[in-house]
Amino acid sequence: MVAWREQVAREKRAAFKDEVYWGRPVPGFGASDARILILGLAPAAHGGNRTGRIFTGDRSGDVLFAAMHRAGLANQALSVSIDDGLKLVDVRIAASVRCAPPDNKPTPEERDTCASWLVQEVGFLKPTLRVVLTLGAFAWGAWWPTMSSVYSVSPPRPRPTFGHGALWRGDGVPTVIGSFHVSQQNIFTGKLTPAMLDDVFALVKAEAGL
Repeated sequence: MVAWREQVAREKRAAFKDEVYWGRPVPGFGASDARILILGLAPAAHGGNRTGRIFTGDRSGDVLFAAMHRAGLANQALSVSIDDGLKLVDVRIAASVRCAPPDNKPTPEERDTCASWLVQEVGFLKPTLRVVLTLGAFAWGAWWPTMSSVYSVSPPRPRPTFGHGALWRGDGVPTVIGSFHVSQQNIFTGKLTPAMLDDVFALVKAEAGL
């Protein structure tokens, strides 16, 4: 995966041939005392891997930040570069895997290798974190061992089933809400619509007390 992200940063996409790619692990973005964590899959090869900020400079980010802006959780609807003035309101965004993977499909082994970074980030948020919104089944699956490590609790058994709008509450831990990923495939096929995202963010805000 490291070799892939670096190769992409060298070879570039034609549309961005004059840009200097980030080409490194992409850190989380947003408030360090957020009540909401949005957990995604991994940086896009020509999105976060190019710009250095998660969900920035790709179409999935266009969908996500437009919905967050409608929900009052972002000051603008677009995220095109790391210095574009975007600010989040009581939200932090992170990826389950911090490096761009081939075909945008990280493996469970890559997820586990990157797990310590997510654990560390959630640990920083622990005093204020109330809700985790997972974008896709991969992020849903990545959350439970992270929760176990940070909060010193056993993961729920049986494992809660992922679905759009799925909600799980536990004692002394953040509420977990699932959403279909904001990928272009989900948008183009109608699996995920703006109205569905708006409903999920309304639920997230209610659970966070916003």
